[in-house]
Amino acid sequence: MAHVELSLSEVFAPTTGTPTEQECDNIGRWSATVSSADEPCLLIDDQTRVVAVSAAGCELLCLGTPEELIGLPLLDGGLRLLDFTANRGELTEPEIDKIPPLLALTSGRLARGLLRIESATVGGPDATVDAVSTPVLADGAVAGSLTFFSEV
Repeated sequence: MAHVELSLSEVFAPTTGTPTEQECDNIGRWSATVSSADEPCLLIDDQTRVVAVSAAGCELLCLGTPEELIGLPLLDGGLRLLDFTANRGELTEPEIDKIPPLLALTSGRLARGLLRIESATVGGPDATVDAVSTPVLADGAVAGSLTFFSEV
C-alpha cells in the first residue's frame, strides 16, 4: 500500500501595501516579469500589440530594443517571418494567424510551433525558433498571450 505524507505551511497574509489579487492586473504582472526576464520571451495584448519583450527575445527574434517595440503591433515591429520552403517566402495572412502567439490569442489554448525568422543582416543566416505560447487571462477572458522562445 502506498504511503502519502502531507505537510502544511503557513497561510500567506498580505502585508499592508502588498496588492491583492483583485488590485493587480494580470497583464501588468506578466509585463513586469517579461521585461526583466533573462529568457527570450514576449507578451502581447488581445490587439496583438507588444506589451513587453525581454532583451534576449529581441536578440533572438532579430528585432531592435524592447523600448522600440512596446506598443507596436507584433508584426509591425520588424518581425519578418518566413516559410520553411527553399524559396524563403514571407508568410501570408492565413499562415500568420497560425503562429503560436496569435493562435494562443484566438484559441484560448496553449500553442506551440517553429518559426523561421529572417536575419537582420542582408545575407545572414535565418533563425529557427521553437515558440510556446499560452493565453493570458483577465476576468476569465483572453487578454493577451505570453510566448517563450528557444533557438533550434
